[in-house]
Amino acid sequence: MKLLYLHGWNSAVGGVKPTSLRSLGHEVIEPALDHDNFKLALATAQAAYDASQPDVVVGSSRGGAVAMNLRSGHARMVLLCPAWKKWGAAATLKPGTIILHSRGDDVIPFA
Repeated sequence: MKLLYLHGWNSAVGGVKPTSLRSLGHEVIEPALDHDNFKLALATAQAAYDASQPDVVVGSSRGGAVAMNLRSGHARMVLLCPAWKKWGAAATLKPGTIILHSRGDDVIPFA
């Protein structure tokens, strides 16, 4: 399966999560998102989406906020502890979106 993985704020390309997804046999597209400029991060993610047409978009933390603001067509969406209240303008989820989060997260509140 082809995945577009969008990393969190100040996270590095090639981290544990995308590496784990690759080890499971997925093709993972992982653009380096700008850490300081949300609009630039979104433009980079949109270009990667448009070029790769992935089956699933996976967004982690700030990458989840980026994912929520993508024009993602028919791709399914999985958000890991999405930081949507802090970044971007999206206030609703794409139908069928899966959110994985923990009440024990000390960075992105569960609420």
